[in-house]
Amino acid sequence: MSLPGERARTSSARKKGRRLRRILKFFGGVAVLAAAVGLVLFWATDWGESLGGKVEGARLARVEESPNFADGRARNTLPTDLSLDGDAWGATVEWVRGAKERMPEGPVPVMQPDRDALSSVKTSGVRFVWLGHSTVYLEIDGTRVLIDPVWSERASPFKILGPKRAHQVPIDLELLPAIDLVVISHDHYDHLDMNVVRKLAPLGVIFAVPLGVGAHLEAWGVSPRKIIELDWWEGSTVGSLALIATPARHFSGRWVSDSNRTLWASWTLMGPDSRVFYSGDTGWHDEFEKIGEKYGPFDLTIMKCGAYDDAWPDIHIDGIQAVEANLAVKGRRMLPVHWLTFDLALHPWAEPVERVVETAADLGVDVVTPRPGEIVDLGSWSRSTRWWREIR
Repeated sequence: MSLPGERARTSSARKKGRRLRRILKFFGGVAVLAAAVGLVLFWATDWGESLGGKVEGARLARVEESPNFADGRARNTLPTDLSLDGDAWGATVEWVRGAKERMPEGPVPVMQPDRDALSSVKTSGVRFVWLGHSTVYLEIDGTRVLIDPVWSERASPFKILGPKRAHQVPIDLELLPAIDLVVISHDHYDHLDMNVVRKLAPLGVIFAVPLGVGAHLEAWGVSPRKIIELDWWEGSTVGSLALIATPARHFSGRWVSDSNRTLWASWTLMGPDSRVFYSGDTGWHDEFEKIGEKYGPFDLTIMKCGAYDDAWPDIHIDGIQAVEANLAVKGRRMLPVHWLTFDLALHPWAEPVERVVETAADLGVDVVTPRPGEIVDLGSWSRSTRWWREIR
């Protein structure tokens, strides 16, 4: 017969044992779940290939000599806060609550470009097709350029996770005319698409990229002879087109372990008769005015305007600043990009372009707002509308 104290100790031991088993079951379940998630992510990636290549050898030597790198990492011309400070919990709640506002509920009126119209290149002047986000097919004085081409369904290394398209790409990559030059602003997934690179590599297309990004291209099959890799203010030529990698204020990396190992850039493109400026992803910086003084005026500026937030003001201009940057570089006409296609920030999906058109009206800036896939001949274009307001 057990004594009351012994029974109490036995009961307490049993309770502790049950709690311990529940704890072990819980952590065992967590471990199983983590393993399952790991397997899913492993399956859902392209076996790590989308992470790209490593900056090493002669490329690393160039990086070490560049004034725009320190200790192997690229840096901006101005002090730039990359900590993404803010109310994490509040941002999470806002992310969930505002999900419907960040993507259009109705279908986006995508237009399929007329292949016959694009079959003969415009030998003088500027013609372009905005294909969504920052992807632009551009003809400048007879040279065909593809800017930040992204055709993948998600801007992510994963096949089943990450920002998903709000609309289809207006035209298959294979149906575009033969491209002379691909211009890449930086190595983030919404600007550098491994699958696109792999499709274009066998065609012998020339790629122009900021310093370090060539490592990714080589890992994906692009011949080093087809890569023009430039530091800020360096230039090159492709046929009659001059191109200069000009500064931007941003960051880079395709995974947490390679942050800022490659440079980011804006681009200046100059043909015999026409000039185009592409901002790339950027926060505000003083180099806008220097670019305008040195290379402006520009017939067209392609200015990013979305994915801004109070938590990262240094690395993403908004629609108001985009118009101001257009004026700083001496742009005559402006195409707003980097909005609509991918959900990358907390603002409503149409807010960036609304800020652009309202600010442009106040400052007297001529803004071109075509539908995705609509062919724009800059010399004769006069029918910009606020078509996005018709999406329900």
